[in-house]
Amino acid sequence: MAGKVKWVTDIEKSVLINNFEKRGWIQVAENEDWNFYWMSVQTIRNVFSVETGYRLSDDQIVNHFPNHYELTRKDLMVKNIKRYRKELEKEGSPLAEKDENGKYIYLDFVPVTFMLPADYNLFVEEFRKNPSSTWIMKPCGKAQGKGIFLINKLSQIKKWSRDSKTSSFVTQSSKEAYVISLYINNPLLIGGKKFDLRLYVLVSTYRPLRCYMYKLGFCRFCTVKYTPSTSELDNMFVHLTNVAIQKHGDDYNHIHGGKWTVSNLRLYLESTRGKEVTNKLFDEIHWIIVQSLKAVAPVMNNDKHCFECYGYDIIIDDKLKPWLIEVNASPSLTSSTANDRILKYNLINDTLNIAVPNGEIPDCKWNKSPPKEVLGNYEVLYDEEMAQGDGPDRDLRSRSGQSSGVKGNRARDSGKPALTTWK
Repeated sequence: MAGKVKWVTDIEKSVLINNFEKRGWIQVAENEDWNFYWMSVQTIRNVFSVETGYRLSDDQIVNHFPNHYELTRKDLMVKNIKRYRKELEKEGSPLAEKDENGKYIYLDFVPVTFMLPADYNLFVEEFRKNPSSTWIMKPCGKAQGKGIFLINKLSQIKKWSRDSKTSSFVTQSSKEAYVISLYINNPLLIGGKKFDLRLYVLVSTYRPLRCYMYKLGFCRFCTVKYTPSTSELDNMFVHLTNVAIQKHGDDYNHIHGGKWTVSNLRLYLESTRGKEVTNKLFDEIHWIIVQSLKAVAPVMNNDKHCFECYGYDIIIDDKLKPWLIEVNASPSLTSSTANDRILKYNLINDTLNIAVPNGEIPDCKWNKSPPKEVLGNYEVLYDEEMAQGDGPDRDLRSRSGQSSGVKGNRARDSGKPALTTWK
């Protein structure tokens, strides 16, 4: 009988620890021999750093890729998606097709975004084209809604610049870098309230890309009814869905926590908008997730000791167009409600079943292709190896979603690439 998996974590969450203990794994200290380390993003930086890092052995796995920030830092995600679009354009890919206004038809899934201070002049140029628009400013490296505010006048940016102790836009350290994005001021509302989607996506390898979508995502609602009125720009209970913010609101509900399952959203949309448009919306959400992962795959350090479970944040506008807002490397494992606790416990359970086959001491040389029976609530979102078994012009067809085993068939009815999911 093989030995037991020895685990370490620096995130003291019961949904993690209960899962390790249920498997009969043995807790050890960080400086002892371990097989599985569920770590924070700060710790992963140390493990893989040139100065403090150390070599992982074949029986050790960790829950982040070394440079996950290429996807999970707001500025780098946008930079990589922009680069990916340009590369597809250069290749003459049909995916990079533009409409008569020069907008990407298929790859326009992140709001117009600039880095500050670096892109200030470009931002001003764009702002002046549509001076009545609202923009949202976010610090690049923070989470949970910290440091976010909305603006609709250039003077507000100048004030921010002064307040952040820089008389002019001098180059600041990356810690103080911000992104500014066009605010989606026509979100789909339910009960008059704005919401976003939190979806969990597991990546077991980037080259070849293999990723899984967790079926039990949820919507996070604001506690206060939405208004695009400029008088409410400072009211974060209207605009930001982060639970870390909403839980302080007077109208926060501690029983359901302002959360709704994705399956409820689906039923609601099917009954109010129809089944076909609802299927199309979810196909498009899956499509943009795969494209975002393809955008970062070439720059990701595809270390064989790593897997990662990302928290994708998606907003749907009132035309039922989904927008990728950001991707989180450490989606919250804190439970705000009883249902939340069960969901996150099961999420970790299913993640471990894929990342650590049979709960045995890992061998990071395995092919990372688990049998369907162990997927639990995950389903294969994209498997590059299977996609490539599709013949000589596979790239073109896989990108335009006309491959075998594609979920849904949007390619025919909307001219848009259907979801490339190979089961």
